[in-house]
Amino acid sequence: MNAPRNFTGVERAAVLMMIVGDEEAAAILQKLDPEEVRQLGSAMMNVADVSEFEMAQVLDDFTGRAQERSSIQFDPRPKLESVVTKALGPDRAGNVLARILPPTPDESIAGLAWMEATEIAAMLEDEHPQIAAVMLAHLDSTVAAQVLEMLPEAVQPQVLRRVAKLGPVTPDAVATLRQLIERHASQPKRIAGVQMGGTREAAKIMSSARKITEQKVMPKLAKLDREVARAIEEAMFVFDNLLELDDKNMGTLLRNIESDVLVRSLKGTDEANRDRFLSCMSSRAADTIRDEMEARGPMKMAEVLEAQKVMIAIARQLVKDGTITMPGSGDDDYV
Repeated sequence: MNAPRNFTGVERAAVLMMIVGDEEAAAILQKLDPEEVRQLGSAMMNVADVSEFEMAQVLDDFTGRAQERSSIQFDPRPKLESVVTKALGPDRAGNVLARILPPTPDESIAGLAWMEATEIAAMLEDEHPQIAAVMLAHLDSTVAAQVLEMLPEAVQPQVLRRVAKLGPVTPDAVATLRQLIERHASQPKRIAGVQMGGTREAAKIMSSARKITEQKVMPKLAKLDREVARAIEEAMFVFDNLLELDDKNMGTLLRNIESDVLVRSLKGTDEANRDRFLSCMSSRAADTIRDEMEARGPMKMAEVLEAQKVMIAIARQLVKDGTITMPGSGDDDYV
């Protein structure tokens, strides 16, 4: 017979959760914070094979610990609210209770702890930096950092500055934040599952296939679903692929790109990549592009991405026409 396991505290709690009924387990989970729920859920998976003897040991340990408690803890709020309301009436009771009871946490704002960083960042996409700052101040620092990194780069310093200078938050700001969260919560949610597939994965599969396979599959896919086909094609050829062009092909590409499109496209690249493009132009033309980029000042990322899409589309067409070639392009390459 195998020796009984030495369960950790969270594993003992997991065993108890598997013993009690579903309603009791749900009531317990409602009292825990998100991280505790995650830890307890993982522990329940780890102790799924608990033996009857081990279960009895956990129950004995729980009973012993319960008997050591000197008092039974309970929440007096419901009882107090009921008694005072019956004695004074709803209106007067509300004033009295407001002075007696500690403030209750805002459940809608507390719900932030259960949301993924990507969800929160999406909520803040069109919001004022002050609202973003208030929301970040309510988050765990690790989650707040993830959300900050997902916000547009131009907004990040503004949000961080406002967090640093936040101080007392006005009721109006809290109300706006609450409304934002509740509005998001009211939107239909897809049931989460294991993340598989997607456009990028489909593009990787197609890129790894032989050229003849691509020539057979992609036209048929376009007839079946034009949007999906276009998305896969775009994922198979991204802006960074243009950096792989040799000087001759790069020069040919740049001669087919309008200066305004090139200026907007290069605003979203680092200095090294800009130099790679501009090195394939004459010094005079390159200086003109640099001057125009400097004169434009800050630019929205949406404008940059749109211009880069134009460059990609032109490059793809030039490759299809045989005007330029990508490194190693041949019968089995996708362009």
